[in-house]
Amino acid sequence: MYSSPVKTFGFTLFALITSSVLGQERVGDFSLLDQSGYFHQMSWYDDKKAIAFLAQANRDESVANAIPEFTRLAKAFSAEKIQFFLINSMGLRDREEVQAEMDRLGTQIPVLMDDAQIIGEALGIQRSAELILFDPSNFTVIHRGSLTGETESILNSIVAGEEFTAPETLEVGQPINYAAANNHRQHPPVYEADIAPIIEENCASCHRESGIAPFAMDSYSMIRGWSPMIREVVMTKRMPPGQIDPHIGSFENDMLLADSEQQTLLHWIEAGAPRDGTTDPLAHLFWPESEWAFGEPDLIIDIPPQEIPATGVLDYYNVMVDVDLEEDRWVRASQYVPGDRSVLHHTLHSIIPPGATRGGSLLGGDDQDRPGIAPYIPGQAPRMEPPNTGGLLRAGTKIAMQMHYTTTGRAAVDESRIGVWFYPKDFVPQERTSGACACHFTSTWVNIPPYDPDYEMTQSIVIDDDAYVYSFTPHMHFRGKRMRFHATFPDGTTEEMLNIANYNYNWQLAYTLKEPRFVPAGTKFTAVGAFDNSEQNQMNPDASRSVPWGLQSMDEMFFGAVDWKYVDQTRYQH
Repeated sequence: MYSSPVKTFGFTLFALITSSVLGQERVGDFSLLDQSGYFHQMSWYDDKKAIAFLAQANRDESVANAIPEFTRLAKAFSAEKIQFFLINSMGLRDREEVQAEMDRLGTQIPVLMDDAQIIGEALGIQRSAELILFDPSNFTVIHRGSLTGETESILNSIVAGEEFTAPETLEVGQPINYAAANNHRQHPPVYEADIAPIIEENCASCHRESGIAPFAMDSYSMIRGWSPMIREVVMTKRMPPGQIDPHIGSFENDMLLADSEQQTLLHWIEAGAPRDGTTDPLAHLFWPESEWAFGEPDLIIDIPPQEIPATGVLDYYNVMVDVDLEEDRWVRASQYVPGDRSVLHHTLHSIIPPGATRGGSLLGGDDQDRPGIAPYIPGQAPRMEPPNTGGLLRAGTKIAMQMHYTTTGRAAVDESRIGVWFYPKDFVPQERTSGACACHFTSTWVNIPPYDPDYEMTQSIVIDDDAYVYSFTPHMHFRGKRMRFHATFPDGTTEEMLNIANYNYNWQLAYTLKEPRFVPAGTKFTAVGAFDNSEQNQMNPDASRSVPWGLQSMDEMFFGAVDWKYVDQTRYQH
């Protein structure tokens, strides 16, 4: 197998040596999107004997010459527990151009797009057409070289669990320029000027004392102490949470790290997290003491305390809450503050106006003036209505709440609150938001088959008038794998609007566009989601089960909600 190379700061030096069983270079787990926007994490493939990577570059003769043999090997070893990928570490590249190149070369092997170049650098790829063999069970490079007549023999040895020796041959295609690594060797990142601002901007608001994250990132010593984990979560795209495909749409709450931020963090960590200067910017961050996002609310709705047992699977708690309001008021903003985040997973609300016995649908129903009161969803920001937009909270209103709790091994009491902010009494907002859900319920649900790693569902809604689209909200449970939203316009053209490439049940957001998107009447939105009911899904309660629709997390749901505002608002004017 492979003898570990000598590493310098963010860059790996290679010698033409003979592979040996003694030295395997541990890279760690990592994740990348392919040219079609599908997510691949190496630990998901830990049931494979190896992963074979071929370094790809467009219009590269060495790659073009290697593709036929690489494709042949992929077919030959498809049943032999060897996974094949191409990987493009040339820096940010047009994915459509990469797909066109793959079409020209006649291969369907996914191309992992290493836009930030951090994975190619970690794997030690120096030239296009290099071959890397990677063990996903321990995240080590077990061989590097080029495609030769011995490659098939090496793969057979790996399948058989036999040791092998093979000479390296690295003089293959064009050199890969790791510009950020080269720059950081000459100008190493420093904590005060480079690292602290990244942490402050992207991490510290959650990772702080009394924040929602499990530990604080409020000093140099904490950042250095957690630096191995920081590297791991950046490499796997586990953090920052709520990550989406950066090539699709532009969202105000995408939480993505820029390529340059990833490079700076990792190169600093690989250099040993050196300290510069004597001040610590993170230790002096100020956070408002109030838990309320928009100042003290005009109304605080206290939800009755809910007792949560230490163990067991809990049915939804159905709680009716009276809104203590003396007169009708127009709602400008709202915020749900959970009493105990460790047990409360999410809530659903239905507004019941005075005189009614039940509320409308979750996305509006027939009441054009229905107020939007923020539920609790992991990661969800407080709700601020667009300017001159709101709903009427009537005196005597009740809120019917479905509260989803999970047990943690200790008993708990959840005392949650909802804060509401109103427009001035003499102001009536003239605009309303609308929405609908591309959902599957029991009437259209088809059970997810046992052991299926990629079971797709689709559902569509149509917007009947000219509108501005504001946000998209997915919802699935433990087996949720991805969800993509597509728009089909009346002229027949299509556009992908959002790609949640790695859906996370523990972090569910309404993804809000930075700029509302105009769509003409008759535009159809289609949500395409997939479920992973395989044993490789570590969140899966039972891969052998045919999974029905259900309220509990061990069952499944499929919601693809879309929120919009009609261009013609005269229907709402008072």
